[in-house]
Amino acid sequence: MDRLLAEGHELYIVPQCLYEFWVVSTRPMNVNGLGRTPTETVADFRVFKAAFILLDDLPSLYSTWEALVASTPVIGRKAHDARLVAAMMVHGLGKIVTLNPQDFRGYPGIHAVTPDEVAAI
Repeated sequence: MDRLLAEGHELYIVPQCLYEFWVVSTRPMNVNGLGRTPTETVADFRVFKAAFILLDDLPSLYSTWEALVASTPVIGRKAHDARLVAAMMVHGLGKIVTLNPQDFRGYPGIHAVTPDEVAAI
């Protein structure tokens, strides 16, 4: 991400990214979290919001998400990924950097790459 920023790329996050980070950050380490305090996590938010452009949730996000989950086989936790895809669609974004690119396959117009793939470019 540092390289992309240094090269002048604009990088975006949506509120869902911060919500999900909060959950993982403040969850205890013995249950697959980072074990950080709320104060530490808020400090991390400041860093994220300085590096990334935070895009607001727009009113059309829900209807876009609902159309996605109604038209594709989205089950269980995959609904969270569909919500990110809906946010991308609403904001006209087509690329996502993720550790789990397989979670975003099958969505038209969405290209998922791993951080290692970005580094290799």
